[in-house]
Amino acid sequence: MADKKYTPMQFGHLKGLKGISDAVLEVHFKLYEGYVNRTNKLTETLAGLAAKGEAAGTNPAYAEMTRRLGFEYNGMVLHEYYFGNLKPGGSGGTAPANLKKAMEESFGSFETWLADFRAIATMPGIGWAVTFQDPRTGWLSNHWITLHETNNIAGYMPIIVLDAWEHAFVPDYKANERAKYVDAYFSNIDYDAAEARLKK
Repeated sequence: MADKKYTPMQFGHLKGLKGISDAVLEVHFKLYEGYVNRTNKLTETLAGLAAKGEAAGTNPAYAEMTRRLGFEYNGMVLHEYYFGNLKPGGSGGTAPANLKKAMEESFGSFETWLADFRAIATMPGIGWAVTFQDPRTGWLSNHWITLHETNNIAGYMPIIVLDAWEHAFVPDYKANERAKYVDAYFSNIDYDAAEARLKK
């Protein structure tokens, strides 16, 4: 694994989002690239320790870097989902047929899903709001992810991902104006990209 490197994905096509400035996006892209670089560095360092026979739970450096790896990896991956479900102008006010059907089957209606997701996205704290799909049942559920790695549901597919850290919307909005940012997010959401993640 040490010789394998992740390359930051490019999201330049997101310039011109409504309510999320290009300046905020540029800072956000750089932050994302940092997660990619640290994921690569940690992976390389841990593989080096393993090759030297120093991979041990009793090795404090190995143990702490291994714990940190989940934070960096998920920081990279969640940002890719987040940027991947945005596009200038969005794809309209409601989800396409298959995604809307999954929302209705799981929440009763698209509107109930949306209200639940917005409630989670505007909770105090740093983290992420994510709609996951259970791969066994196809059911959707909304979750809060603390930091990047706490509360991720093992094996579930992220369908809709919103970055709720302040860096995603400050200085476009004040730190206490996350609801306005959530509105901007939904004006740019690419429901088609989200639907493409659904397991049929």
